[in-house]
Amino acid sequence: MNVVSYLKGIPNQKNMEKIQVLKHFIEGVNATGDHGEVTEQHTWKLSDVAVIQGFVHETSPRSPHLMLRKKVFDNQTLHGKNTIIIDSNLFLYANPGNTKHYLRYSANGVFPTTGNYFDKHVDITRWNKISKNLNIKLKDTRLKGDHILICCQRNGGWSMGGLDVVDWLSKTVKRIRKLSDRPIVIRKHPGDRRASQYLNKFQTKDKNVKFSNHQHILQDFANCWAVITYNSSPGVAAAIEGIPVFVTDSNPQISQAFDVANTSLLDIENPILPDRQRWIERISMSHWNFTELQSGEAWAHMRSCLNFE
Repeated sequence: MNVVSYLKGIPNQKNMEKIQVLKHFIEGVNATGDHGEVTEQHTWKLSDVAVIQGFVHETSPRSPHLMLRKKVFDNQTLHGKNTIIIDSNLFLYANPGNTKHYLRYSANGVFPTTGNYFDKHVDITRWNKISKNLNIKLKDTRLKGDHILICCQRNGGWSMGGLDVVDWLSKTVKRIRKLSDRPIVIRKHPGDRRASQYLNKFQTKDKNVKFSNHQHILQDFANCWAVITYNSSPGVAAAIEGIPVFVTDSNPQISQAFDVANTSLLDIENPILPDRQRWIERISMSHWNFTELQSGEAWAHMRSCLNFE
C-alpha cells in the first residue's frame, strides 16, 4: 500500500504540530510494512492514500496551500483513491494546548454525512483509553442551570456553509426570546481573531444578553442550562459535560454532536437527554495521538476501514 502526505498543504511551516502529524503518520505506515513518503512538492502524486492536514471548500481563497489540498483531494477522488483528512480534536476543551496530541481523522470527507470516520466497528476500550489519558468522563446529564450559552463559529467558515455569523446570532437570540426568558451568554470563537470586529455589528436592547469574557469554555458551562451551536465542536464538549445540546444547522446531521443533540429550539425549556455512551465510543474511533501514529496502530485501524480498488 502506497501512502503520501503533503507538507505544502500547510500554510505556516512554523506550526510544528501540523508538520509532525504528517511525518508521524508516514512513520506509522512504514512501521506496518506499507510504503509511505512525505512530499514537499506542490504537485499531486497518485497513491492509494493521500494525507492532508486541513480541508478546502468551494469558497476558499486560491492560496497555494489550499489549491494543493483541492488538487490532491479532487485527483484522488477522480482516480478512485482515498484521501485521509486530519482535523481538529473534538476533545480539545479538556487539553487546550493539545499537549497529548490527539487529532481527528476521516477519509474522503469532513462531515459525518460525507466522510468515513473509521467507526464502522467500534472498540469500546478506545474511549476508556482516551478518557483516562485526557482525564475526562461522561458526566451525568442534568436539567438544571440558569443561562443559555450560544457558541459562535468562524464567520463565513466552510462549516457554516458561508452563513454570516452575526445574522445567525441575531436570529437565534430572537427565536430564543420567543421561547425563554433565561439569561443568554454569547461566546466568541476563541480562534477567530476577527471575531471582536464583526460581532460589534450585533445589536440588542435586551440587557439579559451579554458576551462572555471567559477564556475557557468550562467557565461558561458553569450553571449553564443549555448550549446552542450551529454545528460546531462545543456541542461535543457540552454533551460530555452533561449539558443539553442544540444544533441549529438546517442539515444537523453534519454536526458531530447530532446523535445526542436537540434540533429544535422549541424544546429549549424541555430538552431531550439521550444516552451518550454509544455516541462517545464512536467519536473516539476517529481520534489518535502521535504515539499511536508512530507505532502504526492508528494506520492499521484506518487501513482496515478503507476501500481499495
